[in-house]
Amino acid sequence: MKLDRRGFLRTAGIAGAAAAGARAGRARAAAGRGENEVAMLVDTTLCVGCRACEGACGEANGLPPPAAKVDIMKTRRDTGPEAFTVVNGVAGQGPHGEDRFAKRQCMHCIAPACASACPVRALDKQPGGPVIYRGERCMGCRYCMVACPFEIPKYQYDRLAPLVRKCTFCAARQAEGKKPACAEVCPAGALLFGKRGPLLEIAKGRVYRNAERYVHRVYGEHEAGGTDWLYISDVPFEELALPSVRDEPYPDKVLGALGAPPFVMTLWPPLLMGFYAFSQRRDRAAREDEDARRAEAPRGRGGDHA
Repeated sequence: MKLDRRGFLRTAGIAGAAAAGARAGRARAAAGRGENEVAMLVDTTLCVGCRACEGACGEANGLPPPAAKVDIMKTRRDTGPEAFTVVNGVAGQGPHGEDRFAKRQCMHCIAPACASACPVRALDKQPGGPVIYRGERCMGCRYCMVACPFEIPKYQYDRLAPLVRKCTFCAARQAEGKKPACAEVCPAGALLFGKRGPLLEIAKGRVYRNAERYVHRVYGEHEAGGTDWLYISDVPFEELALPSVRDEPYPDKVLGALGAPPFVMTLWPPLLMGFYAFSQRRDRAAREDEDARRAEAPRGRGGDHA
């Protein structure tokens, strides 16, 4: 069946709209089931900054051990391809001059922008909550890095076969009935693992029963439409290197800003390959004509000489 230019554009438009609708539908479905997803409550007033969570995360994910000589009070650290979780601290900011600490990792949004932006579903929201990564699907487009409001996915720029790397909420451990590695080793009880709905009630209970102690807010309840990692604190969250993001879900914004990639990545390559094949055939035909003319030329000159 021949496909003219108008037909091609119509088909591309339908395919793009269908892909956008599917991603938006997944985002709405994820938001609806958020309260029953697995989640983690981080009480920063209990964290002692021991960084045992960093070591456990590295061991569980086959990462290098965390750097031993680093002043987490002075150096604001970010996650990276070889560090899925990091602890940051702030000195003397507690109500009685205590130091305060908070770990940072993927927030596992209820409606994740990274998964919505990924044209091949290398980043995928699981029914139970974790946002996992499938390296065998990844094409390295890095739209997830642009989309994430928390700037979590990181790219292995120094590898010959690079991947996008981030915390997966220990999805493999959860599938075996285990807690995430960080929660299992926390000696101070700063990490509480469970379902999001009950954890949110626990968080609000602590905040409102100790109104003079905690900031009157649960970080992650509304940020980016809600996340499966929840924080409570007695110092401003921004001081603990937790970024300020909007309350609404980000997939709709991603669809507007990055809605073209699925079309570009899936429909343009075949079209460009067609142009390339046509160009190759044309060049080959031109070379064959030129070779034929060169083959005829000596015979013509020889006949004239005779």
